[in-house]
Amino acid sequence: MSRIAFVTGGSGALGSAIVRRLCKDGVSVAFTFKTNQTAAEAVASETGAVAFQADLTDSRQVKATVQQAIERFGQIDVLVNNVGLTQVMPFALIEEEDWDDLMAANLKTMFLVTREAARGMVARKAGVIINIGSLAGHRVLEVPVHYATAKAGVSGFTLSLAKEFSRYNIRVNSVVPGLLDDGVGRMVPERGLAEYVRYCTTGRPGKTDEVAEVVAFLASDKAQYINAQNIFVDGGI
Repeated sequence: MSRIAFVTGGSGALGSAIVRRLCKDGVSVAFTFKTNQTAAEAVASETGAVAFQADLTDSRQVKATVQQAIERFGQIDVLVNNVGLTQVMPFALIEEEDWDDLMAANLKTMFLVTREAARGMVARKAGVIINIGSLAGHRVLEVPVHYATAKAGVSGFTLSLAKEFSRYNIRVNSVVPGLLDDGVGRMVPERGLAEYVRYCTTGRPGKTDEVAEVVAFLASDKAQYINAQNIFVDGGI
């Protein structure tokens, strides 16, 4: 029986790379998308993964979507919390609604999906949870404050959950990408890109496929001794 993975935000640049890489390993994948049905259908057609449309900030939709995935595949062995949102906005212009939206998209979704998907893992005493963070939550960078704050929360969530779930043989890690040449990385102004490349030891932005490789490794049995880690894929900053 192949492993079953549930990937949130699977129609975006990084999410779709993760879906493709997991499918390459023979993993059966269910993934979510919110609005971009065309992209989701393209990923599903290419990989054989199954797409589910849902707003993951809504607990009722989260419960229904996870249940549909379990009914389709039987269980969830690997959860990848990838969905997220950013805004290019200076601190003085951030409104309360902007702050709430960023926290909901980057942290609330992770909480709600994990709460639903982990129940079966706890019952079976087996599972893998991989949270996608960001270098913005770990380094002094010129990034939106509310985004950096939310992504810093991914680390706290990961470390605490890894300790609590260790009794159930569930590994919890986070992958922390640096600046990538696709997805959110496209929103970075030229000045910011040049500064990143200047200080990056590999001298370039990363690729989504490079991050997906690390996710696939953590999802595999080869990573059984890796737990409670923030694994940086940033080119050396």
